[in-house]
Amino acid sequence: MHVSFIEALIGCLGVGDDVQSILAHQRRQSGATTVIIVMPTLRVVLAPNAFKGTLTAREAARAMSRGVREVVPDARCLLLPIADGGDGSVASFLDAGYAELPVDARDAHGRWRSASIAMRDGTAVVEVANTCGLALPSSTPHRPMRASTLGLGDAIVGALDAGARSLVICLGGSSSTDGGSGMLVALGTRLIDSDGEFLAPSGASLPDVMRLDLGGLDPRLTTCDITVLTDVAAPLFGPTGAAQVFAPQKGASPEEVDVLDEALRHWAGVLADATEWQGSNAPGAGAAGGAGAAAAAVLGAPLESGGGRVAELMGLPEAITASDLVITGEGRLDEQTLQGKGSAVVLDLAAESGIPVIVVCGDIALSDQRLAELGVAVWAAAGPVRPAEALVAATARSMRTWLLEQDQASAH
Repeated sequence: MHVSFIEALIGCLGVGDDVQSILAHQRRQSGATTVIIVMPTLRVVLAPNAFKGTLTAREAARAMSRGVREVVPDARCLLLPIADGGDGSVASFLDAGYAELPVDARDAHGRWRSASIAMRDGTAVVEVANTCGLALPSSTPHRPMRASTLGLGDAIVGALDAGARSLVICLGGSSSTDGGSGMLVALGTRLIDSDGEFLAPSGASLPDVMRLDLGGLDPRLTTCDITVLTDVAAPLFGPTGAAQVFAPQKGASPEEVDVLDEALRHWAGVLADATEWQGSNAPGAGAAGGAGAAAAAVLGAPLESGGGRVAELMGLPEAITASDLVITGEGRLDEQTLQGKGSAVVLDLAAESGIPVIVVCGDIALSDQRLAELGVAVWAAAGPVRPAEALVAATARSMRTWLLEQDQASAH
C-alpha cells in the first residue's frame, strides 16, 4: 500500500515530528515488511529580486525562507537575494559574503551622508541607488534639474582609498539626469563653461558645459579594473533615452524632459571632444541618467547587463547547481523581466542545471503556457506584498503544491 508522504506531512505537522524525515520516507509495505527510502535534506536556493515599493530583495528572501520552513522545517535554505545593477546591488553582494564598508557620500542634493559599499579580495562594489538614488529619503523632494551623481563618485573614491583593485559600478535607481557629470567631478574632473568658469554638476548645467577637464582625474583609476553594470539598455538620448523614458519617474515635467534630453545630446559631444568616445547609442549609456555614458567614455569601462554579471560574482550558478530547488520572484513578472532582469537570469541558470524552479511574485503577467516554456514548475502571485506575510503564505502554498506534484510523480 502506497502512503503519500504529503499526507504524512500534513498529518504530522502539528505534533512536532521532524517533517523533513517524513518527506524523506516513502513507505512501501509488502506483508509484514516495511521498506524505508531515505532522501537527503532538501537544499533550496532563495534568489528573489526586490519587490519594488514593498520589500527589498533581502526581505523577500527572508520571507520566502519562512514560507519554505513552514512546510519543510529543516530544509537547508541558502539566501542569495539578487539584483540587476539597480537598487539593492550592494546588499546582494553583502548577502553573498562580501564585507560591508561605510563611506561618506553626497546625496542627490549634495548633502553628505553615510553609505555602504561591498568589498572582497580587492574587489569593491558601489551603486548609485544607495548613495544618491531616487528611493533615499534624503532625495526628496525630487529636484530633477539639480540632482547629481556626486555621491556615486564619492563612493568610488572611498573604494579606492580602501585599496580596491577592481571596481564594479552598479547603475540603476538614480535620482538625477546629469549624464554622470557629478560622478566625474567627484573623481577629479572639472566642468568648464564658455567663460572658463567651473560649473556644478547637474542636468541643468549640462548645456553650459563647453569643455571637460580631465587633468585632475584620480590616477588610481588607470590601474583599476572597472566594470559597469546597468539595469536598463537605454541609449544616452532620444525617444528611448535616459531623459525621455526615465526623467518623468524622477519628477521631471514634460518641458524639463525635453530640456534634459537636449542637454544629454550636448553632453555626448563634450564627452566625444574630451575622449573621442562615440557610444551614445550603446545599450546602457543612458543608465542612471546617463552615468553609463560618462563611465564608458572617461573610465573606459565596458557596459554590461547587470543581472548575469551580478549572479556570476555572487556565485549563484554554483549554488543553483548544488541545490534541489530554486525559488525566485519579484514585484511583477512580465515580458520586460525576461530582458536580462535578475529573475530571468535565475530561471536561465536553473534551466541550464536542470533544477526545478518555483516563482512567487506580487503579480504575474505571463501566461501559464509561457511560464511552463520557461521551465517554471510552480508559480503563485502573492498580491500586494505588504506585509511580508503575504509572501510567506504564497511561498508555503507553492511548496505544498510542488511537493504534491513530486509525490504524484513518484507514485507513477
